[in-house]
Amino acid sequence: MHHCTSLTVHTNRQGLFEITPEILAWVDTTGVRDGLLTVFCRHTSASLIIQENADPDVRRDLEAFFKRLVREDADLYSHVNEGADDMPAHIRSVLSDVSLSIPVIDGRPALGTWQGVFLFEHRARDHDRHVVLQILGA
Repeated sequence: MHHCTSLTVHTNRQGLFEITPEILAWVDTTGVRDGLLTVFCRHTSASLIIQENADPDVRRDLEAFFKRLVREDADLYSHVNEGADDMPAHIRSVLSDVSLSIPVIDGRPALGTWQGVFLFEHRARDHDRHVVLQILGA
């Protein structure tokens, strides 16, 4: 069995946006009991991560770490067409993932107790991000 869909995630700032509920709801509609779910971000300045979804301090610390790691200083980069956060956004997406593979067992993505799937927006302004979900299984 093969199913595919796309989510649109509206972002209004840099940071982590949890998309776990939308993913769980869609997987449930497919009827797939066992298989593999691929989650793919169709952008070069946003990414995907699986991370703790219980304590918001984890998200805040990750966001702050990425800001320290990749500074938004237009003097550091050649590619600044869309502002000081443009090239840092591309670098941050390289340091994380644009595609995730998640096993599906007994009809549910096999995420751990505290794990959630997040779109990691690396740009400061509003965007509509597109995430493709594809599941293969029986």
